[in-house]
Amino acid sequence: MFRLSTAALQLIELFLSSAVHLLYGFYIFSSAVAGDLSLAINALFFKSNIEASIRDVGSVNSDNDLPPIVLVHGIFGFGKGRLGGLSYFAGAEKKDEKVLVPDLGSLTSIYDRARELFYYLKGGQVDYGEEHSKACGHSQFGRIYEEGHYPQWDEDHPIHFVGHSAGAQVIRVLQQMLADKAFKGYENTSENWVLSVTSLSGAFNGTTRAYLDGMQPEDGKSLKPICLLQLLRVGVIVYDWIDIPILKYYYNFGFDHYNMSWRKAGIWGLVDCLLGNSGPFASGDWILPDLTIQGSLRLNSHLNTFPSTYYFSYATKRTTKFLGFTVPSNILGIHPLLFIRVLQMCQWRHPPDVPPPFKGYRDEEWWDNDGALNTVSMTHPRFPVEHPSRFVVKDSECQPLQPGIWYYKIVEGDHILFIVNRERAGVQFDLIYDSIFERCRKHAFRKIPTMPDHVE
Repeated sequence: MFRLSTAALQLIELFLSSAVHLLYGFYIFSSAVAGDLSLAINALFFKSNIEASIRDVGSVNSDNDLPPIVLVHGIFGFGKGRLGGLSYFAGAEKKDEKVLVPDLGSLTSIYDRARELFYYLKGGQVDYGEEHSKACGHSQFGRIYEEGHYPQWDEDHPIHFVGHSAGAQVIRVLQQMLADKAFKGYENTSENWVLSVTSLSGAFNGTTRAYLDGMQPEDGKSLKPICLLQLLRVGVIVYDWIDIPILKYYYNFGFDHYNMSWRKAGIWGLVDCLLGNSGPFASGDWILPDLTIQGSLRLNSHLNTFPSTYYFSYATKRTTKFLGFTVPSNILGIHPLLFIRVLQMCQWRHPPDVPPPFKGYRDEEWWDNDGALNTVSMTHPRFPVEHPSRFVVKDSECQPLQPGIWYYKIVEGDHILFIVNRERAGVQFDLIYDSIFERCRKHAFRKIPTMPDHVE
């Protein structure tokens, strides 16, 4: 009887979680379509007064010495050009004159996204690497960028990177690839191509939410038979298989290099993917395995913090202590998409019959969270080896900045407070992003910085 009751509660939770996620996705998608329709109607009836000289060309190839700031989105994210006029970073890119917002695979692995980011900036056809492509069963080559968005990128023209959620780990993997000279035809890359890394709710050490959503805690790679991620898997496979251009124009999960379209895979290819015999979910080459604690340990084991790069991190939390228990804080301030998960992550217990993900693991250290990631995971790389770090309360405490150290702050907010909807964060939105851009322009540099006129 107890087992039946537990199973019933789990099914109810699965239904509610699926409904909330689906409704939120539909809301975002419909908002993008409505925004585009509004722009089209305005363009039809009202002549645009925007001069061609100030239209955004989508690249920063100017000759001044101001390094660009690249904003890298997280899981389910999107870059400029997707979802109509919506901005993943809620318009923060307008705060500086040289900002890029690349569109990377929203569910592809951190490795694949790091490769895509390199070619987005330098130009050319995305090369995922022969060995990796064969091991994962996808095409070696992907999207073609006829012109890079910052083709002069090198050690003399480094870049500031800002990553949200999984985007922060993408930046770290890219920097390691640059240090390892992992891009064929580019033998002069180095870690010094990255001037600074700023993380917003960065997924450095994995999250216990991955297990709540359906990843198996035994290995951090496989999925539970019935879970939210299984529904996601089926939905993504069908979405990519039907391959409707207008839908893919608005939103793309990033699996084009797996050739899952009906035009290439056929009906039997669809069946094969759904049965788990092929595709990204069969090979494990997608984002969720990288977000488990085990997956993050595998990544972190060969990622370095480099002595000439500046690092700063904002860790978010929506929990507090009450009578010795960790509970959600400011319930009305938690997005409905995340409320159930905040509560569940507060109570997470690693299965007693499963070995812990690493020596010294303790559940209570992972209870503080923002509904998607554990706060302990967001401050700086901790596992399997802790990197140099310093906790700060005020920005003035870390000035002058020292490279090679992770400065981190803990901010009250849920995982999506500083993206998509600017109004939710209120004045906090401007405080966070103004401090990020000011730090990039005034405090993180190897040469005397060139200052934009509007930065005070």
